[in-house]
Amino acid sequence: MNKSRRTGHRLRGALVGFGFIMEEGHAAAYRSRTVALDDVEIVAIADICAARRQRASAIFPNARIYEDHRTLLDAEDDRLDFVDVATPPCDHARVALAALDAGLHVLCEKPLAWSTEEATAMLERAESAKRVLFPCHNYKHAPVIKAVRKIIQSGDIGEPHLVTLQTFRNTHARGVTAWRPHWRRERAFSGGGIAMDHGSHTFYLAFEWMGSYPTSITAHAMTSGAADTEDEFSCTLRFPNGLATAHLSWTAGVRKVLYTIHGDRGAIRVEDDRVEIARLRRNAFTSYRARWDFEDAQTASDWMDSSHVGWFNSLFDEFKLAIERGAHVGTELLEAYRCIQLIHTGYASSKDDSRRLAVDKLPVVPGFRQPAPQVLAGSLTAV
Repeated sequence: MNKSRRTGHRLRGALVGFGFIMEEGHAAAYRSRTVALDDVEIVAIADICAARRQRASAIFPNARIYEDHRTLLDAEDDRLDFVDVATPPCDHARVALAALDAGLHVLCEKPLAWSTEEATAMLERAESAKRVLFPCHNYKHAPVIKAVRKIIQSGDIGEPHLVTLQTFRNTHARGVTAWRPHWRRERAFSGGGIAMDHGSHTFYLAFEWMGSYPTSITAHAMTSGAADTEDEFSCTLRFPNGLATAHLSWTAGVRKVLYTIHGDRGAIRVEDDRVEIARLRRNAFTSYRARWDFEDAQTASDWMDSSHVGWFNSLFDEFKLAIERGAHVGTELLEAYRCIQLIHTGYASSKDDSRRLAVDKLPVVPGFRQPAPQVLAGSLTAV
């Protein structure tokens, strides 16, 4: 393992998996960032598909191109600082573990892994290697979500105790035409359907807005057609301080997100870029005469752009900061583990006639003290 890695310089990165989200999201942001900030350089790219390697070479003519991550790591180890992993979930753990073993930091697309066993191994390896493993929880970086964060932190709606999250899609996200465009409907590559694809976004937002972690889940999954992955998933999460419900669909009539956050002094409703804030008027807490003041705001977030390239720079800033601070296994990573845990516990609940199932505790990572959640006004703080 190469244990000497620089910090505070232009980070040298390798991209593994050059599909839609890498080309249109991550890579596009890296290219603009190289010009604007000169703090990152993509020097190597690997993809198992020849057509995608050709495309990567056209976009990054100075990068060295490889047929797989193992060949890339063997050749590039001492010329890299980090690896960005955007393969299907079936390969996330294998690529990330190899990169950590090579002494590299890792940025990994969601879901972190497709099993809790793989996720546990990734956490343990990041801590033992003293390298940052960071998930791409990009919804946190959407401008409208940042606006909601400020409202909750202001205390305007009081302490959140009820959250609803709905994600509507009229189809699953297609991959590139050159390589299995419908891999999200193939469990051998995806590990699951819409819960595996969108569950992480749903759950980490619920963690933040509730300011705590769930203790149990009740779920129902449904598959239509011949695919072996679900296209409908609904669940209820019990938290120490309240409740969250979610519904995810690949069969909706429109692409849209609908979120609500309810506190003891008001509520927030999010519909794509629109934010509605309801504030309970003073001295109207207990009476049927209660009245609310409503405020509408628009925060452009480009929800229709499925690459979410506009959110990536903010996420990469957090990745850089984790590297600078040596936060190898941080709160973001532990939340990524919890998301995988909830997805699989949700699947188990659905198979067991939607029985409520307890959520296991986090795994013990040798040498790392687990942060405990502290319930504050809409923020999740490690103490």
